[in-house]
Amino acid sequence: MRAWRAAHAFDGERFFTGGVTVLMEDDTIVAVESEAFEVPADCEVTTYAGTLLPGLIDCHVHLVFDGSPNGLELTGSLTDDELDTRIETALAAQVAAGVTTVRDLGDVRYRTVVARDRARPGLPRILAAGPPLTTPGGHCHFLGGVIDADHPAERAIAEHAEHGVDVIKVMASGGILTPDSDQFGAQFATTELRTLVDLAHARGLKLRTHAHSLLGMERAVAAGVDGIEHFSGLRPGGSVFPEALLAATAAANISVCPTLGTDRSRMPPGMALPPGFVKVFGELGLPTEPAGAALFDRFLELRQAAVRLAYAAGIRIVSGSDAGVGPPKPHGCLQLAVQELASAIPFADALASATSWAADDCGVPAGRLRPGLSADLLVVDGDLRTDPTALGRPTAVLVRGRPADQ
Repeated sequence: MRAWRAAHAFDGERFFTGGVTVLMEDDTIVAVESEAFEVPADCEVTTYAGTLLPGLIDCHVHLVFDGSPNGLELTGSLTDDELDTRIETALAAQVAAGVTTVRDLGDVRYRTVVARDRARPGLPRILAAGPPLTTPGGHCHFLGGVIDADHPAERAIAEHAEHGVDVIKVMASGGILTPDSDQFGAQFATTELRTLVDLAHARGLKLRTHAHSLLGMERAVAAGVDGIEHFSGLRPGGSVFPEALLAATAAANISVCPTLGTDRSRMPPGMALPPGFVKVFGELGLPTEPAGAALFDRFLELRQAAVRLAYAAGIRIVSGSDAGVGPPKPHGCLQLAVQELASAIPFADALASATSWAADDCGVPAGRLRPGLSADLLVVDGDLRTDPTALGRPTAVLVRGRPADQ
């Protein structure tokens, strides 16, 4: 048995009034006690001055993307070995940032499933969706998940299940980074989405949808999906969130991952915008030049306003970074998503969205400092209650009881 002790603690749901001692046996938490708890004589204790909390859970990543400009379209042309190297590099960056579980929502040739099954100790656990399901020419069609007459819904879901995916991902709307797709419309009819949901549920799999557009969101809710990624409310002329849609999303217990988190240091002034962003920002009435962090700050304000509406409506919020899709989204940026979320909802709830709420949404035995759960632990340098930026200063990470990347 061994123990980690810290002066401050967040248990996945609330901050402790004092420090904490977490006792572990192999890969499992066996007790959570006060900082002053007297451990057994044979128990090795490591003491930290910062904040101890559950390891972070990034509910939306793309491990086969490396964050390079225009890298999405090139991914399908890489060899399996090249993809596997990207995945390993991404996982190392994630765990270095305190992330102990990732939900990968779009790969190519099921390489994240292969990485998950290799399960190298010290790297984050993976929940893998395989290639996202889309329409011909639709968002991320180049990843191989196109549904058409030759590859109908029944075959697509069966193929994913046979490869052992943990979740199904469907592109309900076009995507900003696939400029020829329809970011303001819908890629599937409600009946088509409902068929996909039913087929996934029949195989014990949850189904999450990418939906930037209001129409895509409305169809996703009507189809009974389990979660919506982005939830941007886009329609020609602006971004809207009807009260009826918010209420229906909450009533159906559909979780929302707003995919915040932007590394402004990777957005120099004058940075050229991808064509899809030019189109979307133009419809939102945002200037498209000069680009850079200042422009995205305005876009972030719109996204945070959407989060406030969703939170007020009682919708379950989970944190995901969309890591890998471009330069401002490097792997390991989840702490930025949490901090941006905390400008829209209470900080303790923003932390819960990346720990306990995320664990519940992903169905993993982690996300809380609680006996019987996985010893996925993170210590950060500072008192998180008074300094939220400490989340970006990890000092120690355990993944299922093993030191990070060992």
